[in-house]
Amino acid sequence: MNKQYIYNSLLDIIDKDDIKLDEPMKKHISFRVGGPADILVKPRTENQLKSVLKLIKKENIPYLIIGNGSNLLIKDGGIRGIVIEISDNFNDFQIEGTKVNIQSGTLLSVVGKAILRAELKGFEFASGIPGTIGGALAMNAGAYGGEMKDIVKSVRLMDMDGNIFDFTKEQMKFEYRKSILAKQEYIVLSAEVELEKGNYDEIKSTMADFTQRRVTKQPLSLPSAGSTFKRPPGNFAGKLIEDSGLRGLTLRGAQVSEKHCGFVVNLGNADAKDLLDLMYVVKSTVYSKYGVMLEEEVKILGEE
Repeated sequence: MNKQYIYNSLLDIIDKDDIKLDEPMKKHISFRVGGPADILVKPRTENQLKSVLKLIKKENIPYLIIGNGSNLLIKDGGIRGIVIEISDNFNDFQIEGTKVNIQSGTLLSVVGKAILRAELKGFEFASGIPGTIGGALAMNAGAYGGEMKDIVKSVRLMDMDGNIFDFTKEQMKFEYRKSILAKQEYIVLSAEVELEKGNYDEIKSTMADFTQRRVTKQPLSLPSAGSTFKRPPGNFAGKLIEDSGLRGLTLRGAQVSEKHCGFVVNLGNADAKDLLDLMYVVKSTVYSKYGVMLEEEVKILGEE
């Protein structure tokens, strides 16, 4: 890839301020690790996004789509090609009655506050999840007994040719921590969720309860990607890790959280290799003790 040529081509599509060369990915993922992306772009309209995708296809450029990076681990070698970030550039939403239309880059915490003010219930479980609505849909994010599939009515998607589709909840094929987006290449543009009228004080109380549980039990003060491993059938990753004697295990700048064993955290000076090496130790130890092979919930991408 001729980086300067691609950069110049992007200038015809996107404002200069929304194009970054050799951008450190640690600025864009919650783990705060990761090498540089050759080019990172933040399109602000569907037409800009469509034009970027057209350029990618024409020039056969490798690419990666990210939200606010709350479920990613980017390796130290970084990302070749173009990273398209859909975050605060796509963050509008409208509440009409019990329906809420949300652009994909909107933070769940931001829309959650507005939904509370509108006295709508059903979104409480999602209001404290770090990340955007787009990322939450991709992995059918859930917490405290709720999942995105419980509230989604339809999702507006763009394929890699720039075609736009409206998918029903059924077409999204939601499963535990995944959706059709794990198998087919679509970019989430927006989603409509259907909620119910509720009581402001009751909704606020539920949200406060969930927030308190998170603050008490999760290492929110340290960079992480949330729960590092998926829940194995009939068990809990955090319990298996704790029962394996791994609480607080530290490898260079990475640590199995002392607060919640299901989280691998960055103590502040970790690189991606530290985190990956520690995750390998955790997986191999749990497997040797209990015969359970943990599977990462965090998405691992990039070059060594």
